[in-house]
Amino acid sequence: MTQTTAMPVIPLSPDQLIHVRDANSSNEWWRSSVIYQVYPRSFRDSNGDGNGDLPGITAELGQLAELDIDAIWLSPFYPSPQRDGGYDVSDYCAVDPLFGSLDDFDALVTKARGLGIRIIIDLVPNHCSSEHALFKAALEAPAGSAERNMFIFRDGSGPNGEFPPNNWQSHFGGSAWTRITEPDGSAGQWYLHLFDSSQPDFNWDNPAVRAEFERVLHFWLQRGVGGFRVDVAHALVKAPGLPDWGGRADGCSSEGFPGWEAPMFGQPEIHDIYRSWRGILAQYDGEPILCAEASIDPLERLTNWVRPDQMHQTFNFAYLSTAWNAWALRGVIDSSLRTFDTVGAPTTWVLSNHDVLRHATRFGLTAETSRPGDGIGPEDAQPDLELGRRRAGAASMLMLALPGGVYLYQGEELGLPDHTRMPSEYRQDPSFARTGGARLGRDGCRAPLPWRADGAALGFNDSGAAWLPQPEEFAGLSRDLQRADDNSMLSLYRRALDLRRAHHLGAGSMDWYLPFQDSACVAFINNGVLVLLNMGEADIDLPPFAVLLSSDPDAPFLRKLAPAQCAWLDLGTVAGDDMA
Repeated sequence: MTQTTAMPVIPLSPDQLIHVRDANSSNEWWRSSVIYQVYPRSFRDSNGDGNGDLPGITAELGQLAELDIDAIWLSPFYPSPQRDGGYDVSDYCAVDPLFGSLDDFDALVTKARGLGIRIIIDLVPNHCSSEHALFKAALEAPAGSAERNMFIFRDGSGPNGEFPPNNWQSHFGGSAWTRITEPDGSAGQWYLHLFDSSQPDFNWDNPAVRAEFERVLHFWLQRGVGGFRVDVAHALVKAPGLPDWGGRADGCSSEGFPGWEAPMFGQPEIHDIYRSWRGILAQYDGEPILCAEASIDPLERLTNWVRPDQMHQTFNFAYLSTAWNAWALRGVIDSSLRTFDTVGAPTTWVLSNHDVLRHATRFGLTAETSRPGDGIGPEDAQPDLELGRRRAGAASMLMLALPGGVYLYQGEELGLPDHTRMPSEYRQDPSFARTGGARLGRDGCRAPLPWRADGAALGFNDSGAAWLPQPEEFAGLSRDLQRADDNSMLSLYRRALDLRRAHHLGAGSMDWYLPFQDSACVAFINNGVLVLLNMGEADIDLPPFAVLLSSDPDAPFLRKLAPAQCAWLDLGTVAGDDMA
């Protein structure tokens, strides 16, 4: 085995470094946090009905605590018809019986707190379910009523109002408008839904809507939540007059249609809402936080959501969507850190979530797909799973070494891929139905987790039932197998998270290491740790420092970093003379 000798940190020449940022001296937990996303329906099923639930999460908190996380973010568990995976909420202050009860939620918060873990919950303020009592009341009330004013109702265009009020399109395909039948049976007004027709948008110009969500915030804060992840946080306020838009339905920039002109996203008035929410959270102990899901470009605009009086964090989708390319990755890391530092906000890094292809699948794609980021089906080119998992482990290691916050999606610590061969009859994502199957949707990244290789539904429950099927690959990736394997992806994550904490990398500094800057190797230094990610096609000789951690178990012995591998080196310790 390679011998190492403790030495003072070896000084590096200034011409070997480009300084990006200093270490963070603040003790605010959320600036360097590791937050683990749980999609409740697919995490762990305690009663065998095929759906994950809150008691299932509570039962497995000990295993999550082994990852040394700071918080868990729960995707929606509210009462819902489940037309959009729970993001169609019919009651914001209750628990859907599918997932348990308020008592189960309280038990989860209590046990998590005992393990030093906060519970952050999803808040969906842009829209609710068409089954929500407020929307049902709006349908029964006349045009112009206070009930209708809770939502965005408009008369249609055309001689008889037979056409939508404008040309806006739904994220899930088709028009963003649906016409209602009035209580007297006549064809009536249209209501706006940026997502599914079962998800009417609230009218955030109405003070009554603002008051309702302030009530919701207080309800959950009084139950001890650690904060809120705010769904489509950029969409609440729409431009006056609801003008037509010829750009992308999601508001991202396209040729001739810069995202900052999208009339349904990023309106200036939205920031007053979050300023008031920040003030509400400040009334509670425990530093509860707001994290924005805001699909905004460029990064300079995104910082408007995380100024000191608004959100604490926002997801960095520019980082998530970066291709496997060293030059592109260096660029987005550099611009993210420098840009967020201008407003004193942490950068939050993320590689997977419930809305995108898991990165073990994404990084294994070796052929063009006609549906990038929107699911892969049996008829599509399939990913190289070995390559994808190797790249995923290396990319995760690099992410965990970056200063700032990190979000992990359930199962990524096992290297899980998407279910890319899921038969169509199992698909439940609304985009699949609204586009006639042209878009497959997000079911592939939501398959229930494998806990035991020899268990029913791979240990997801004891009955074998599952609301979505699990792919064959999950059997060899179960948590019990990986806990017993020192070279597993789970073991890699656990060691990386331990070292991240020990070396204060989340609150660390950042310098680019120039000897690799013109190569396909991403190299930087954080708090005395040299991080190397080989994104090229040839081996790289490791510098003469001791290896703290490598995604390639052979790297410390061979003193080589193979393609699609990452290593952390300790600048304060040199490798011994007898290294292999």
